[in-house]
Amino acid sequence: MHKLVRSQRKPRRSRLLRLLKYTLYTSLFGAALFGFTLLYLSQSGLPPADSAKNSQLIDLKGQAVTVFSSSERNRQPVGLNEISPWLIKATLAVEDRKFYDHFGFDIKGMLRAMFVNLKEMDKVQGASTLSQQLARNLYLSHERTWSRKLKEAKLTTQLEMKYSKDEILNMYLNEIYYGRGAYGIEAASQMYFGKPAKELGLAESAILAGIPKGPTYYSPYNHMKNAKDRQKIVLSAMVQTGSITQKQADEAYNRLLSFNSPQQRTRTDAAPYFRDYIRNIVVHDLGFEESLLEHGGLRIYTTLDMDAQRAAEAAVASELQNSPDLEAALVSIDPRNGYVKALVGGVNYGTSQYNHVFATTRQPGSSFKPIMYLTALASKKMTPVSTFNSQPTLFHYDDNRKTYSPKNYGDKYLGEIDMRKAIAASDNIYAVNTILTVGADQVIELGKKMGITSPMEAVPSLALGTSPVSPFEMATVFSVISNQGQKVTPIAVLKITDEEGHTLYKAPQAKEQEQVIEPAAAYVLTQLMESVFEIGGTGNRVSAEIKRPVAGKTGTTSTDAWLVGFTPELSTAVWVGYDKGKTLGTAESRKAAPIFANFMEKALEKVPPKIFPMPSGVVSVYIDSATGKLATADCPDKKLEVFVQGTEPTEFCTAHGEQPAEPLPVEEKPESHSWWSDLKRWWME
Repeated sequence: MHKLVRSQRKPRRSRLLRLLKYTLYTSLFGAALFGFTLLYLSQSGLPPADSAKNSQLIDLKGQAVTVFSSSERNRQPVGLNEISPWLIKATLAVEDRKFYDHFGFDIKGMLRAMFVNLKEMDKVQGASTLSQQLARNLYLSHERTWSRKLKEAKLTTQLEMKYSKDEILNMYLNEIYYGRGAYGIEAASQMYFGKPAKELGLAESAILAGIPKGPTYYSPYNHMKNAKDRQKIVLSAMVQTGSITQKQADEAYNRLLSFNSPQQRTRTDAAPYFRDYIRNIVVHDLGFEESLLEHGGLRIYTTLDMDAQRAAEAAVASELQNSPDLEAALVSIDPRNGYVKALVGGVNYGTSQYNHVFATTRQPGSSFKPIMYLTALASKKMTPVSTFNSQPTLFHYDDNRKTYSPKNYGDKYLGEIDMRKAIAASDNIYAVNTILTVGADQVIELGKKMGITSPMEAVPSLALGTSPVSPFEMATVFSVISNQGQKVTPIAVLKITDEEGHTLYKAPQAKEQEQVIEPAAAYVLTQLMESVFEIGGTGNRVSAEIKRPVAGKTGTTSTDAWLVGFTPELSTAVWVGYDKGKTLGTAESRKAAPIFANFMEKALEKVPPKIFPMPSGVVSVYIDSATGKLATADCPDKKLEVFVQGTEPTEFCTAHGEQPAEPLPVEEKPESHSWWSDLKRWWME
């Protein structure tokens, strides 16, 4: 029995020894491999640093249009002893607190960031050390692949082996991008404060140390509030690391800084406002670093149509070149695919880079009304022949606790009118009656579905466009109407590649279009909006310049003039006004319409005119103009009108004779534009 026990122990002891030997050999092999790798990396030379290459904006035809560099690289290398200690401490506190303790990688920081990102299910925290950032900026593209990350790790290790910590820090501070073409702290210090980097104080250093995280977003030239918020974060980090006291942080934050005046951009690049729009998308929406966009050799493929863009710039310039301080915005979207084809954010980019296309402080006036009328038609609470009395009216709302008394432009009132007449003449009394009939909440709900992101107030004056929106939102909304009620999210960036042609980003495949409103209701509204350009319509004075079917709506407030309209191919919003809210004169308030007309005709000059296609669910019947009922042969003034099926009149007019047994036969619908009818007759003759 004793021998049996000893024989059982022997195999166990043998297995344990084998396991220990295996572990020892594996460890020795791993150590040897690690040592060999370190030796190899120490003997290998670093690749040459990437030279600056301008990133290009590519238009829809594949042609390079412009570059993203705001200026030539401005770089003035200095030694570490020529940089303010405050700047060094601020940079280390906010970017890499363990810089002098790690070997190029902050393992704790990486694990902490991984935990936070997993918790938030998003990349909300990074853990790149200064060494990693330097390796990426000097040697690598920003292709988001595992191979690029492995290369970054290799190069970071080599940097740490070949250079001292002070040398790496010095290289970093001379390489990092601070915005507006300034690379390195000396160039940034001279540009922002007009002084050498060694003379920077604590407050100035905290401002500059915060900029590299977002050179445009945290620029004191572009967004002072963002810059100050970031400065507070930097100062708090310095307090946490013991570099300064809380009292010093508070004093630095409250100190009034004197900035150099930003240099005027005198570039005459094509589509500068569109370029800035793309820059914002690439950096803030897609997460590319701005330094890479400035000089990383990227190719940004966009939806820009240069023919349409040139037409837009020419239309704005022709109307406003002799109007000092008057500003304008134009944006045009293809409703079929959401492509942003043209964008003009102001009259003179050299004077003002503010992009008015995205300004959300402008009241759309009556150009907002189509959203409300579409709500009425889709809900079937109203039809094109629904009437209200256009006369001075005191409206009661909010359970009769409040009143509202709108007026028509020029105090002109039209008496009993239907929806077509109300849209053409932009009648305010009819509009307020409509919103009280369908409900402001329902109008707001539809507006949001169609593309309005700005807040809207559920009050009767919403019918007259008192809630501010941007031109971009209005062009998006009208594209839904043009596209038979289907919404396509606007898109401007299709693809991004690096200098070697590797795809870094590709726009996701368009999802199935969202049917926001039924096609029949969108078509009926389109037919009513064509009346704006007919005799008696507010856009009639420019109708002769547009040689194709077009629908739209004007809008005028004391400070804003609009024309938003569409064809089957383009949805375009035009706004004109002053930046400081100055009141528009009569002549100034009429400039939006000719800009719209000139642009649409020129942008579509190579496209054959198309009528708006009629979907199913639409009924055309002759009605008596006076009664809104089905017309008879005896009615002296009848017109062909379209309705959402099921909402058309069923009662015959009896004011001019006996009621017939059946409605009048509907022949070919007369075209809404007189030029169109004339052209057809001329062709047939």
